[in-house]
Amino acid sequence: MRLTSLDQVPAALRPGYAPADHGVGIVHLGLGAFHKAHQAALTDLALAASGGDWRILGVSLRSPKASEELHPQTGLYTLIEKGTEGTQARAIASIADAVCSAGDPEPVLAAMAAGTTRIVSLTVTEKAYGLDRAAQGCDPQHPAVAADLATPDAPQGVLGLLTEALRRRRAAGLPPFTVLCCDNLPDNGVLLRGAVVDFARRLDPALADWIAAEVAFPSTMVDRSTPAATEATRAEAAALTGCEDLAAVETERVCQWVVEDHVPLGRPDWEAAGVIFTDDVSAFEAMKLRMLNGSHSMLAYAGFHAGATYVRDVMADAPLAALVRRHLTTAAATLPPIAGIDTTAYAEALLRRFENPAIAHETFQIAMDGSEKMPQRIFSAIPDARQGGVSVRAFAFATAAWLRHVSGCTHDCAPYELRDPIAARLQALAAGQDASGIVAGLRETGLPPEPVVRDAALWDEVTEILARMLSQPMADVIAAEAARAS
Repeated sequence: MRLTSLDQVPAALRPGYAPADHGVGIVHLGLGAFHKAHQAALTDLALAASGGDWRILGVSLRSPKASEELHPQTGLYTLIEKGTEGTQARAIASIADAVCSAGDPEPVLAAMAAGTTRIVSLTVTEKAYGLDRAAQGCDPQHPAVAADLATPDAPQGVLGLLTEALRRRRAAGLPPFTVLCCDNLPDNGVLLRGAVVDFARRLDPALADWIAAEVAFPSTMVDRSTPAATEATRAEAAALTGCEDLAAVETERVCQWVVEDHVPLGRPDWEAAGVIFTDDVSAFEAMKLRMLNGSHSMLAYAGFHAGATYVRDVMADAPLAALVRRHLTTAAATLPPIAGIDTTAYAEALLRRFENPAIAHETFQIAMDGSEKMPQRIFSAIPDARQGGVSVRAFAFATAAWLRHVSGCTHDCAPYELRDPIAARLQALAAGQDASGIVAGLRETGLPPEPVVRDAALWDEVTEILARMLSQPMADVIAAEAARAS
């Protein structure tokens, strides 16, 4: 029996409010597992605590898969939270409906332009936006950006949808919704604001000025490991609820969300769900990017090529676990003090999360899109490390492990796909090159910032480590590095 009503679910798993009593106030672009495990789950808790018209219309931008899973279930799904202390589950009712905008954006545009919509949130991954990070604007060569600039009244991409919906609200005399980016980007609100304003200016300068003056783009920091759902996920949901649930999602129990406190049209009672509102997200963001995400990238590249399928497998390998601990310690040393935060305790909490045997988070999944992740997770920390007299060996190792992944070398593993938005460019950079050639090519890409490009001692270390990774089994390189670090 397919899940379609809360009446089918055991009473202990129900959310504690009547979904029909609450209208839609949020449109979310990028309806995937992470949104269901994070923003939608926290909104569900906020609705249970304080109510309000804050349910969500979930939008998938390309594939109809998510909407086909959720729409027949009236937006309901099972959230399975797993930790070392056990598993718990609950039915989530915060998503009112799910649609796909591909091919026909009009229903989504109408929902975004409606006066009842007060927040448009997003989890679409960096590559979907079409950002020009250096120029703090949009990339007109990005396929979605180029297409939407050509046909702005029928947009398919993120910037086009946001701009057209805001144009309609301005024309109708409605206040703009808050644009709440929840993707894992530094200064994500600032970046998205610059891209939307730039996109709009290419079409209508007056609209761009209105967006720049009136629309709130608060920055956020998000954190919750959410592996892709599997048949085992769905089977477990069925056992827990007694219903077939094609939209079930599993995640860890830990969840963090820090939001810049600038949401002019109001918000759900997210504080009741543990969300932190602050005037400065950047300190939390840097801590998470350098410690959690940076160590995640390092362990993903090293672990994948050492045969570790999941993060938990990485942590079961003593030498590799030692390098994860070294990376966390090094990253923490590059951060300024954060009021109320103990980075040593945070590092220990991260180690426990990585060890969680109930979460099957694939190293190969984490390893994707390295060209977009390495600058913010690894390269940005190096100048601060140098300034503070902190060894950069951990960052050199992480960089070498990524370049070993870019190389496509199969001396110690089966062939694999390089999943990256600039995969072809990276593969061309590495083709036929030894370690020094690959490093030289990377330094000319513009990915590392200029102070890092000029750091010859860093690149000497990267080259030395990479040379061994290209000729020896990764497990042997890890063991030698861990011995050196001890």
